[in-house]
Amino acid sequence: MQIGLIGCGNMARALARGWGRPLLCADPIVERARSLAEELGGQAFDSNAEVAARADVIVLCHKPAQLQGVAREVAGEAKAIASILAATSLAALHDAYPGKPVYRFIPSLPVEVRQGAVVQAAAAEQDASLDGAVRDLFAELGTLVVLDDSLVDVAMGLMSCGPAYVALVAEAQVDAGVRRGIPAAQGAELVVQTLAGTAELLRRRGNDTVAVRREVASPGGLTARGLDALERAGLRSAFSEALDAVLGAGR
Repeated sequence: MQIGLIGCGNMARALARGWGRPLLCADPIVERARSLAEELGGQAFDSNAEVAARADVIVLCHKPAQLQGVAREVAGEAKAIASILAATSLAALHDAYPGKPVYRFIPSLPVEVRQGAVVQAAAAEQDASLDGAVRDLFAELGTLVVLDDSLVDVAMGLMSCGPAYVALVAEAQVDAGVRRGIPAAQGAELVVQTLAGTAELLRRRGNDTVAVRREVASPGGLTARGLDALERAGLRSAFSEALDAVLGAGR
């Protein structure tokens, strides 16, 4: 399946590197498209329509506000459309691309190393063979979860925004260690490896966060004291407010 990217920003590059195959691409910043095409042995084009004419599926990676404008350029040439646009429902995609097979996905940045989460909006069957091929294409990139379209933006607030939150948590932990004398480089190595190992442990334990947390935190012990400090500092409410802020911005 020949993939075409419309837009070559950060998430488009993560997708392309995760797939690791030659792609067709276009971007308003021509050099950005050329750089990505050269990296993966693909081809950059000056127009979105040229990409759409040559691709089996185009992946919309442009800004959500450009939906209608891009559709006017490429709808006549596009064979199938997969969107990763935030806050852009399946209904909006069908409206922009009437009569075309349309799919909605939200990936997370770790798809670059095939360790990402990808959400797909559940939809009625359009073409069984094509539906399966597009789903499998995105499933190559990590864990694919299918949700009702109404929940996709909520999922985005958890997993698409999540790498930035995890990076901030890691940064805060490293800074805390530096304040107590740990060199930054060694602190970062300790924290990042702990995050990676904990993620794998949680996967093997069926995502049972409570059980893993209780294994580490003995009653009255040091970890319990640390967890209590995080709770008093409002860690849970901070993440809840972050999700509310993301969803509010999407309205």
